[in-house]
Order: sequence, then structure tokens, then C-alpha cells
Amino acid sequence: MVEFVWQPDRVERRARYRGLELSSVTIVPFKQMSVAVSLTIENKQGVRRKTEIKLALNGGVTKSVTPWNAAYSPGEFDNARTVDRDRGAVMCKSIRTEAYSLQGTWPLAAEVFPSWLIYRFDLAPGEKRTITFVNALAGNADEARRHYDALVRNFEAVAMQVRDEWNAELKAAFTPGNNRFSGYVPTLVTSDESVRRLYHSAVMSALFFRRTTPHSVYGTTYVTLAPRYWETTTFLWDISLSAMLLASLDPLILRRMIETWMQLDIYQHFGTEYLTGSGVGPWYSVNDFAMCRMAREYLRWTGDDAWLDKEVGGEKVVDRLVTYAEHWRKLDTNKHGLADYGGVSNLLEAVSSYVHEVAGLNAANVYNLRFVADVLEHRGASAKAETMRSDAQQLSRRVLELYVPGKGIWRCRLPDGSMNEVHHCYDFGTVLITIGDTLSKQTKAEMVHFFRDELQTPVWMRALSTRDLDVTFSIRPDHQWTGAYTAWPALALSALYVAGEGDVAFKWIRGLAETARQGPIAQAHFAETAVAPEAGGGARKAPSDQPYINDWACVSGCAYLEPVVENLFGIQADLFGTIKARPAFGMFDARAELRNINYQGKTYTATKQGIKLA
Repeated sequence: MVEFVWQPDRVERRARYRGLELSSVTIVPFKQMSVAVSLTIENKQGVRRKTEIKLALNGGVTKSVTPWNAAYSPGEFDNARTVDRDRGAVMCKSIRTEAYSLQGTWPLAAEVFPSWLIYRFDLAPGEKRTITFVNALAGNADEARRHYDALVRNFEAVAMQVRDEWNAELKAAFTPGNNRFSGYVPTLVTSDESVRRLYHSAVMSALFFRRTTPHSVYGTTYVTLAPRYWETTTFLWDISLSAMLLASLDPLILRRMIETWMQLDIYQHFGTEYLTGSGVGPWYSVNDFAMCRMAREYLRWTGDDAWLDKEVGGEKVVDRLVTYAEHWRKLDTNKHGLADYGGVSNLLEAVSSYVHEVAGLNAANVYNLRFVADVLEHRGASAKAETMRSDAQQLSRRVLELYVPGKGIWRCRLPDGSMNEVHHCYDFGTVLITIGDTLSKQTKAEMVHFFRDELQTPVWMRALSTRDLDVTFSIRPDHQWTGAYTAWPALALSALYVAGEGDVAFKWIRGLAETARQGPIAQAHFAETAVAPEAGGGARKAPSDQPYINDWACVSGCAYLEPVVENLFGIQADLFGTIKARPAFGMFDARAELRNINYQGKTYTATKQGIKLA
């Protein structure tokens, strides 16, 4: 028996082993690099039980202020170890840098070794013993000792402080004029537990990935993955999928991130890391779309038109947006009239056939052109706007040439003109939300049939159909047949609504909400057809180990706010001060309300009847 409960302020675990019940509570205090675990051992047998508990210690601490340009965090695995007899602890010190990790427990262990703490208990039936373990990291030994001493004998008091801090953080996220964020998210009022859970899970994803560390050269920022990979890095792609939520919750930080990336060569990197501000990784082909999407969300929710004239890195924001929208032309290297987005490492990494002239990102170029055309027309540049709209219309027609009639799927065109048929969710979701208005009812119906027949599962989905010829290339569950990346179900929900299948989407929300019971949504969950679901019924989080290599949580869980706001409540917020709604409640709670919607400085409330000023 193994159980766990994740809450923002703690992780609770419980397991039974050979008549012993082991339960633990893990906390991470604010404003220090420490972690504490309260471990309780209880004798569940009807007889007295002697047992030895050995806690293994490991160092690995280092101080690295160079760019963390790798998935794994830097570390040193030859730390010097010193036993602190008074504390019953072990100090691990980097032998190359000023980095310290003090690890120990209270009450004192029977024996303390450089790599082990040993307890010996003689437990009567039903008797419990509790051990508090602390790991305190710091840049000097005295600071490590100070943080350690403040925690090790005060677990309950510190745990209450952590809970109070998280409660304040959660309250602030929904409170106008709070002192923690530069904005706030709307408050959802509903009796529908599934919709409420998915919505609050989206908000929690943002809070979980917010970083206020003094080590950030940007100050407050949002990162992408935790707790194992790319810990200081923010990817453009994932933040763009989170942009609607961040534009409401923390618009000034979203704007700062956009401006940071405007000064980065986004055709060389997929993101930046906060310790140095350096670019990280190779080019991701989504970057133009990501920049336009983030900018559009920021502009339409804040109404900050003046930002368009701000010079960032010597160039006006509006001119940079034009560059992103028209960059596809430079990528039309095959002269087919579509952008060639390169090979597998620039796209989905785990799908070898999804390469070169792909439908999803070329449809996204239509989105980019339309967005920037709207901006330019509003600024009086009507001729340029009309040219971009004409380009978007022609590009949209060329994207449609990649469609496979009758199958609901899209092809990728290779440089030599040959085609790959790919049964992937990215084209399903992205094409529908970007150029869904150009698709016929027949095409939409075929696409929905493909999705329901080949990708959708009751509580999650597959990114790639099991009928695709590329299923032997990888078993990574973020983009392959074994599961799906964080935001793909959210994207698919929005796409279903665009296709007119609101009831299909709403019923699926019930299952997705079951998967959201495991804390922030993972970088990937297994489709339950590939790996058995959790005991509670939700799709299991994929592990970070090889060959799956997906982290426990990803910031793009924020994307689940969008189907609730834009599809269920049907809110249509444009760039220039007009907000209206076409609710699609269907089977949803008829009394539900979305309160405190902050649109360009005014507050609105949305209901089944529409939207109005609060």
C-alpha cells in the first residue's frame, strides 16, 4: 500500500512494509534553500517490534553561476563530508566552490556516519516514533547551520508558516490590488467539481512555477519544469501556452519575459535561464508563433497600446512583431509557399516523421499575420495590414493542401515535394484554433472523428495515434503514442469547441479532472491504454527516468484556463477594447459565474447569459 497527497504547502506520503506504517510530510520553507521531512514509523503488528531505520545521506552540492545549459542541474559528487556530532548531522561541502549542505535529524540518531544516520527502535503495538530530517543549503557554513537549526526542532511551527504563506499566495492570485502579483485571475464560482478542479489546477501551475529567488537576474520570473530538468530555464513554447493566464495574473512579468526574448536570438535558442540571462538550447520552430501569441495575450488583456512604441534592444515592439509574423518567408527554402521548420530536434523531438513543412506551424503563421495586421490597421497602417491579410489568406489555402481528405489528418511536405502522413494531435489542435474558420464542416467533422477514434482516451489522450508508422521511433509519452504532453489535452479541448463539439469536450473534462488530482499536471501523463492509471483513476504521471524523461510538472498546465474562459464562458476579448461572450454551457452548471474578469482596466462578470460590467 502506497498513498500520497500533494498540496501546495506539503507532500504527504504513506506506505506499509512488513508490519510497519511509514508516513511522512515534506515541506519547503519560503525564502531559504532548505527542505524538511517529518517521518513517522508506527508498529501496526499486534506484537512488539524491534527495527532499524537507516537514512542514507548524499551530497552533490555546488555553486554554479555560469549558464545552466543542460537538462540536469550541475553538481559535484565528491563533496567533502564532516560529521557534526553536536547536531547529529553531516556537512557536505563542495571542494571547488563555496557551497554547503547540512543534513541531519532530530531526535539524534543512535549512530551518525558520513553517509548514514541509524536509528534503532523497540516499538510496542501501535507505538509511533517521529524523525525530522532537514537538508539546508547555503553559500557558507554558518548560514547552512542557521537555517538547519531553525528547522530541525520546529517542524510543526515552520509547517504552519509555510501553509500560511501558501494560503496568502493563493488568495492573492484571485484578489484585485494584491501585493504579490501585477494582476489577478478571475474567480470561478460553480458547483461543477470537475471544471473547478481543472481551472484551479491551471492557476496552481502558475504559482508552482513562479520564482522569486534573489539569484534571478530578472527578479521574479516563471520557469518551465520541476523538479528535475532545466530548473532555471524558461522555454518560449511553454510560456506561450500559458500566456492567457499569465496576462491576467502577472502581466508585467509576462511583458518582461517577452522583452527579454526580443533581445535574444530566438532562432538560436528555445529559451533563457535566470541565473545569467543567457540563451539556452537549440532553436524551436514554434518561436515566432510563441512570440506573437504572448504579445497578443498581453496586449488584449491589458490594453497597453503604448507598449507597441517602446524600443526594446533598439527596435520598436511593433516592428519586432512584424518581423515575427513575416519570418516564415525566410523559411520557405523549398519555394513551396510554406515555411520549412527543419528536422526532428526543432519540432517534436520524439516523432521523426513530423518534419519540414508541417501544417500546425504554417497555420500558426496565418494567426501571426492576422494578429499583426489587426495591430497595424489600428495604428493607421491600413495598406500594410491589408497586404498581411492577403498573405494570410493565400497561406491558409496552401496549408489546406496538406490535408488528407476523409482521414482527418495532415501531411508534412518534405524538401523534395514528397509527403508524410502524420496522425499527431498538434496539427489537430493548432490548425483548428488558428485557422478553424477556414475549414469546411466536413473537414472539421473528419478531424474530430480522427481525434476521438485514434487519440482521445477517457482521462487523457495519446499525442500520436497507434496507427501511425512512426510509433516505433520512441516511447516518450509527451509526443508519442504512449501519452501526451501537459497542454495537448487543453489544446484539444479548445479545438473541439471550435469544431462545434462542445458536448464532447465537456464530457471529457470529467476525465481530465481525475488526472488533475495528482498536483500540477506533469510534463507528460501516460495514456491509460499504455500504462495503468493511478488508483484514483487519473492518467499516471510519466517518470523523469530514461527512456521517458518527462518531469513531474510543467508550467503549461496553465493552458487549462483557456477552454473554461474562452469556450465554456465563450469570452471574446479583442485587442481594442471590445469584450463580448457567446457562452457554450451545454451540460455545464447553469448558475456558474466567472467573476473579477480584468479586461483593459475594467472588471466584468460572465454567466450563462453573457458578460457585463461588474
